[in-house]
Amino acid sequence: MSDIKLLENISTQVRRDILRMVHKVNSGHPGGSLGCVEFFVSLYFSVMEIKIPFSMNGKNEDIFFLSNGHISPVFYSVLARKGYFPLEELNTFRLINSRLQGHPTTHEGLPGIRVASGSLGQGLSVAIGAALTKKLNNDPKTVFVLLGDGELQEGQNWEALMYAAGKGVDNIIATIDLNGKQIDGSTNEVLPMGDIAQKFKAFGWEVLAVKEGNNIKKIIDTIKLAKDKLGQKRPIAILLHTEMGNGVDFMMHTHAWHGKAPNDEQLKDALTQNKETLGDY
Repeated sequence: MSDIKLLENISTQVRRDILRMVHKVNSGHPGGSLGCVEFFVSLYFSVMEIKIPFSMNGKNEDIFFLSNGHISPVFYSVLARKGYFPLEELNTFRLINSRLQGHPTTHEGLPGIRVASGSLGQGLSVAIGAALTKKLNNDPKTVFVLLGDGELQEGQNWEALMYAAGKGVDNIIATIDLNGKQIDGSTNEVLPMGDIAQKFKAFGWEVLAVKEGNNIKKIIDTIKLAKDKLGQKRPIAILLHTEMGNGVDFMMHTHAWHGKAPNDEQLKDALTQNKETLGDY
C-alpha cells in the first residue's frame, strides 16, 4: 500500500469518527471538521516531527495549535488515531466531565492539547509566542497553526500578522482553512475580506496556496515547500482551499452543516459513503 493510499484510508476512518461523535450527542461541528480531515492527517501522519508520549513543553519537536477550535472532532480523532490517547475516549465527546469538550481545553490534561481554543481569533497570537520561545531556546523545530477564514474577521489576527512579520518570526507556518463558509452563510455574505493572499503579503508574509485543499499529496508537498522557506526572516502562510463537509455529499457546498449533527438516517448514509478501509485500525 502506498503512503498516500494509507493516508487516504486513515482519512476515511477519521471522517467516520467525526460523524459518529457529533451524531451520538446531537451536537458539534461536522462541516469544517470534515473539510480539514486531509490536512490533519497529512500533518500528524506525514509532516510533523512529534513525540509520544505527550510533553506540554514541546521541546525539540514540531507543535500544532488549533485556533478555530470548534472543529475539535477532527483534532480529537487524529490525536487518538496517532496514539495520544485511547480511541475509546472518542465516545465521550461533549459529555459532562469528558476531556473531549466542544472546544479543546487544557484543565483536564488531554494529551496533544497545549492551549484552550474557545474564543476565535487567538490561536495565531499563541502560536507566535510559542515560535518565539523556540527561537529563544535554540529549538530548530516548527510551530504550525490552523485558522478558519471566517475567523480572520477577528481583529487580533491582523495585529498578530503584523507582529510576526515585523519581528521576523520565521519558524511558523500558519494555514488558513479557506472554505468560504461560516455559521451564518458564506464569508462574502457575512463580511467580505477581499483578496486574502494580497492582504497577507502586504503584512509581510510569504504566501503559498493549495487550490485542491482536500488532496493529500498536494497538501504534503506544499507544507514541505513551506518548511524549506523557513528561516528567511518571514513567516509563512498556506491558503488551503477546502470544501466544508468534504466526503459527505449532502454536507458539501453549503454552510448548513457548520454546526449541525446528522440524524440516524443521515448518519447511515454518510457512513455508507465512507466505508471502513482499515478494519480495527
